Amino acid sequence: MHNWDLSELDSGERVISERLDHVRSAAIGYWIGAGSRDETDAKAGISHFIEHLLFKGSSEYTALEIAEIFDEMGGELNAATSREHTVLYSRIPDVHVEKALDVMSDMVFSPRFEDLDSEREVVLEEIAMYEDTPQELVHDLMAQAVFGAHALGRPVIGTADVISTVSKRSLLSYHRAMYTPANIVVAAAGAIDHEQLVRLVERGVERRQALQPGKPRVRPLIAKTPKPGLRFQRKDTEQYHVCLGAPGISRSDRRRFAASILDAILGGSASSRLFQEIREKRGLAYAVYTFLSQYADTGQIGVYIGTREENLAETLAITVEQIADIAAGNLPERELNRAKENLKGRIVLSMESTSARMNRLGKSVVTDTEILSLDRVVAEIEAVEPALVCELAATLLAPERLSASGIGPSEERFLEALEPVTPALARAA
Repeated sequence: MHNWDLSELDSGERVISERLDHVRSAAIGYWIGAGSRDETDAKAGISHFIEHLLFKGSSEYTALEIAEIFDEMGGELNAATSREHTVLYSRIPDVHVEKALDVMSDMVFSPRFEDLDSEREVVLEEIAMYEDTPQELVHDLMAQAVFGAHALGRPVIGTADVISTVSKRSLLSYHRAMYTPANIVVAAAGAIDHEQLVRLVERGVERRQALQPGKPRVRPLIAKTPKPGLRFQRKDTEQYHVCLGAPGISRSDRRRFAASILDAILGGSASSRLFQEIREKRGLAYAVYTFLSQYADTGQIGVYIGTREENLAETLAITVEQIADIAAGNLPERELNRAKENLKGRIVLSMESTSARMNRLGKSVVTDTEILSLDRVVAEIEAVEPALVCELAATLLAPERLSASGIGPSEERFLEALEPVTPALARAA
């Protein structure tokens, strides 16, 4: 039996909440089904730019008033953009829920799009900062290597060329098309009364007569995953920043629990194989970890390593050796159980946060994913067999499926280190 309530308004807007009687705060999020994969090349980064502009004033509140209101509440207000959604979220004391919803609703549905040029400069600075951070930038290169020209391969943050030139008219047009009630989910967790929440959300829609009811937007799915790719950017860094990765599985795939366990075993924790073999035993890298992301129709799985040139070949060799070892079926019961307990523990701890609970509800509904109870999630993790984890390692991370990205002083050295790992990819480059 679930402990959340879900309602759909006549406008198409969906409202989901979970009441927690032991807290005096509430986390609230407006989840919009608009992310970087919904943009054309000519509008790459527009979702992220609009996220910034939501804070620059709305029909009823100036940018300063928005900041002052949440400061007076002692609350938090922030936003984020991903490849498949945008979210405006807050955490406030329960006595301020009504005011917070009023302000957030106006920000989402009626932004002024003022101070465009000043915020344009802020986003351009953010892009410049990102490009100066190779350990972050290499992940965008990885997405390009895996997904090629598809929108999933573009950086969420956008490009300087687009942000420098995008017009207010384009911003208004995109906002009008994507920020519709039917494409928005309001999620909340904490000291929340669901019926009151629904009334407050309805009031926000009713005050804006121009909003039209409709149905959630249907996103076109990826037709075919491109062949493995390689991206390298020359930069005078002390380390080489490298990713190896491949297409993963979608968020509705039943194997996603096994994929999370594979991630934990390979590089997702301090006791994981790559962390122990590369960092702890040999001291070849400071940062080494695996990453896992899931989308509506596909996903991504990979490894990141930051290491000096003289250690690059050895770290990549150890990485593929460990992948091959798991793929060959070498997964001791103790190691599997430790990964399961790690995953269950992290999930249980996250459930003590109202923000994490709100995120779980909002993201599930806006992405049309089944919301599983905590007991069901734990049971699914427990049910994962070692053979499935090994099979996923062999299937998803097979050498012929691997793409690669790198940032460092010499592409030649990068390709030399990569050649034993994925010979065909290195030769093609």
